[in-house]
Amino acid sequence: MPETLMISIDERGVARLTLARKDKHNAMSAEMIDELTEAASALGSDKRVRAIVLAGAGKSFCAGGDLEWMRAQFQASRAERIAEARRLAMMFKALNELPRPLIGCVHGSAFGGGIGLISVCDTVIASEAARFGLTEVRLGLIPATISPYVVARIGSSAARSLFVSGRMFNAAHAKSIGLVASIVAPADLDRAVDREVDEFIAASPQAAARAKALVRSLASPITDEIVESVISQLADSWETDEAQAGISAFFERQRSNS
Repeated sequence: MPETLMISIDERGVARLTLARKDKHNAMSAEMIDELTEAASALGSDKRVRAIVLAGAGKSFCAGGDLEWMRAQFQASRAERIAEARRLAMMFKALNELPRPLIGCVHGSAFGGGIGLISVCDTVIASEAARFGLTEVRLGLIPATISPYVVARIGSSAARSLFVSGRMFNAAHAKSIGLVASIVAPADLDRAVDREVDEFIAASPQAAARAKALVRSLASPITDEIVESVISQLADSWETDEAQAGISAFFERQRSNS
């Protein structure tokens, strides 16, 4: 049984994949990354599953990278950082290539890797109170591993603005750039997701899988070479003086606030 996820499948064949580190705002640890990769494989091959809802327990959808996971990267060698970045990249690849519809249910905060998760969903319903941010540059880093999926989702114009500024944005802006498909009142989120699920499970499962593959084949391909390039660029950014200073200051603030 996974430690960082909750997985259930109802009588309709709708799987609910819930990030379950609510005390950490569902920040992604190495364990969660591995468990999400395994869940993608298991649910994608389970013939009972017609659609998958990706959600977060507690107050947030996903706050990005876990603090301890980041601390380990700060202290790691280049080879170790590349290995961890590849682990993360393979998780996003597995979720992106799921042969089942993946529907995002987003509330609270979605930062960094959380936006990566949103970007590999086929559609996303968000609470109008949700907050978003790609704040890596404020630590001296770049949103490298998630970037192929985020750019594919929102386009290079919106990505330039958000990647380079690192600013926070609200659900209305997320909808305007195509990151989420619709926004609803917090109390209506689950009902809105259920309505969206009904639309997806009305489709033939095999045709839906082929349609997802068709869209990927017509879009700009996210090749192995692109994945390896962004992994290397992330490792490069970790080695800069800016990143070392920014991450050190971040950890110091965390200690002061604890």
